[in-house]
Amino acid sequence: MTGYASTTNETDAGTITIEIKSVNSRFLDLQFRINDDFRTIEPLFRDALTKKLIRGKVECRFSFGKKHQANPNTELNLALVSQIGILQQSLQTQFPNLRELSAIDILRWPGVIVETEINSELFHEAVNAGIASTLAAFIDSREREGAALALVLLRCVDQMDAIVTRITPLLPTVLQQFQQKAIARLEEALGLALDQANAAPSISRDEVLDRIRQEVTMYGIRIDVNEELARLSGHLDETRAILKKGGQVGKRLDFMMQELNREANTLGSKAALKELADAAMELKLLIEQMREQVQNLE
Repeated sequence: MTGYASTTNETDAGTITIEIKSVNSRFLDLQFRINDDFRTIEPLFRDALTKKLIRGKVECRFSFGKKHQANPNTELNLALVSQIGILQQSLQTQFPNLRELSAIDILRWPGVIVETEINSELFHEAVNAGIASTLAAFIDSREREGAALALVLLRCVDQMDAIVTRITPLLPTVLQQFQQKAIARLEEALGLALDQANAAPSISRDEVLDRIRQEVTMYGIRIDVNEELARLSGHLDETRAILKKGGQVGKRLDFMMQELNREANTLGSKAALKELADAAMELKLLIEQMREQVQNLE
């Protein structure tokens, strides 16, 4: 699921900015944008995110702006200053006209000014607090999108339920019409075969009629889709219950989409009339729409 959140926290050491955003993905893919100086806090992010998230390509950014104090607790690296003076004297021996370093030049030398280090324990506490607040806002944004997606999916479920309700009353009529047509055609075909047999027929007319009834009954069983429609209704009820319950439903809905698609395929393969074939196609289109959206859910 997509989501976005950003927070900025002021601490004694400086400003902590945390940003979390995600795009759709079937699996959890974490990416971190953290300066190398703060790589030690990456496990804090990873642990917090894996506890709360299951899906999504998630990018987490961390930045820290150090606070410039009016009277910072700093001191000079006297050993380095002494070494700079010795190097300067050596260079002036070789180059008498060389300009001497000013106080500003020396103070700008890397490492001459030693600033008091940030308290790592307090810093990590501030980072953890920032992660918690940002993650909470991020999850809220995903929940809002999830609620909107749930409404879309529920509408698809209602449409599929209407299709099942529409075609269920047709089944007895469909089977009866098919049996009548099949019996008439088989009687005609076998009757001609009997008439064409000038010699004594190998089977009687009663046996022919009994064979016709057997064949029609067996084929009627093969094209009967009452069980498929019953399972479709059950799967739709379960899908609706999952969506209304909420929470982490993505993987459960993935499974339900597989089951719905299986029943729709069976319905299409058994369709003896155009109405059933059309219904199977409508169901498959709706299932595919749902499948695309389900992959975005947590």
